[in-house]
Amino acid sequence: MSQKLLQPKILLLVGMMGSGKTSVGRMLAHKLNLPFKDSDKEIEKSTGFTISDLFARYGEAEFRKGEEKVMARLLAEEPCVLSSGGGAFLSKATRELAKKSALSIWIKVDAEVISNRTEGRTHRPLVPSADNQEVIQKLFQKSAPIFAEADLTVDSFDEHPSKTVIRLLQELEKMKVITPYHPKRFK
Repeated sequence: MSQKLLQPKILLLVGMMGSGKTSVGRMLAHKLNLPFKDSDKEIEKSTGFTISDLFARYGEAEFRKGEEKVMARLLAEEPCVLSSGGGAFLSKATRELAKKSALSIWIKVDAEVISNRTEGRTHRPLVPSADNQEVIQKLFQKSAPIFAEADLTVDSFDEHPSKTVIRLLQELEKMKVITPYHPKRFK
C-alpha cells in the first residue's frame, strides 16, 4: 500500500547539484504515486539545449532568468514531486512562489560528498570536471543559508538514495503531509 499526499502541494526538492534530488525525487514520487518532474529536464525539453550548452551560449545570468520562468510554470501545476536545478531555489522569486504552492525540502549533503559525486562529470556547468572540491565548498557556503529557508531539511549522506527517502517519508508523516504507512499484517 502506498502513502498518499494529504495536502495538495508540490513537493519541491532543493539543494546543491549532486545532492541526489533527482534520484530521491523519482523514488519519492513512486512511493507517493505522484508524477515526477525535473526542472533541468523541463528546461532542456523547452529549449532543445543541454544546461551546459545554455550556460555556454547565454551565460549564467540569462540562464537564471529562463530558469525562473520555467520554475514559475512548474510551480503552478498540479501536485507532483519536483526536483529543482541546483541554483533554482537561490532565486528570491522562485522561493516566494514555492512558499505559496509547494512544500520545499532541502536535501542536505555535505560538500565533500557532493565533490565526490560531481568529480569528473562534464554536465555540471558551475563545477570544473577536475579539482572541484574548492569550488563546491564555496558554492555550498554561499547557498546553504538560502537552502536552509526550505520548509523541511532532510540530511542525506554517502548512501543509497532509498535511505534518504525513508527519512523523508518519516518527516512528511510527522508533518501530516502524507498518510501514515501501515503495512498489511499477515495472520
